[in-house]
Amino acid sequence: MKSMTHTAALLIAFVTFNVSAQEQKPIPQINVSGEGKVKVVPDQAMISVSVDTKGNKAADVKKQNDETVERVIQAIKKHKLPKENVQTQRISLNPVYDYEKKKYSYNATQTIEILLKDLNQYDALMESLVDAGINRISNVEFRSSKIEQHKSEARKQAMLEAKKKADDYVSVLGQKVGKALTISDNTQVYYPQPMYEMKAMAMGGSDVAPRETLAVGEISVTANVSVSFILE
Repeated sequence: MKSMTHTAALLIAFVTFNVSAQEQKPIPQINVSGEGKVKVVPDQAMISVSVDTKGNKAADVKKQNDETVERVIQAIKKHKLPKENVQTQRISLNPVYDYEKKKYSYNATQTIEILLKDLNQYDALMESLVDAGINRISNVEFRSSKIEQHKSEARKQAMLEAKKKADDYVSVLGQKVGKALTISDNTQVYYPQPMYEMKAMAMGGSDVAPRETLAVGEISVTANVSVSFILE
């Protein structure tokens, strides 16, 4: 009786082992990557400008900086930009020690970010800001108002390229590409910077033709994926 029980247990263990071995059998697959790229003419820009003021007395430096920023904000209002598209980003007042003169001076900075949704206003806006007193352009970032739509198209192109790669690889093997096992999104968020020229902003009179100082060009919206396909 014990012998039969022992034999049955061994048989069950053997069957279980075979089932487990079959379940762990590697699935034939191919791993490929794909990239999708959509060229877009930007229709927006995020502009970051600053007013830097230096002096020997903290109170005077802060006051002068505030007065300049007030003129800058008034200049922005003249272009009738929506309030929600203009934001003070950073305010600072820092002591700076001069080791040679052995005394402190002060540096006040205020940074304003402007979302410009009409690039045709760029030159006129920048001239107004410089005339009002901004003395540093921190950043100009091109954007598209339809960025999500372009990202979706880029992702689809990336998947199509990955599938085509897989088809090319297995076409000489007499096999077919089956369902996707895994899909990994390797896309990195990146907004290209524009090439722009900051010229002397002296207006020289109202009859002067508007200058073009910004080469808009195109931005690339890119998506990258890694895909594992089953081989049939």
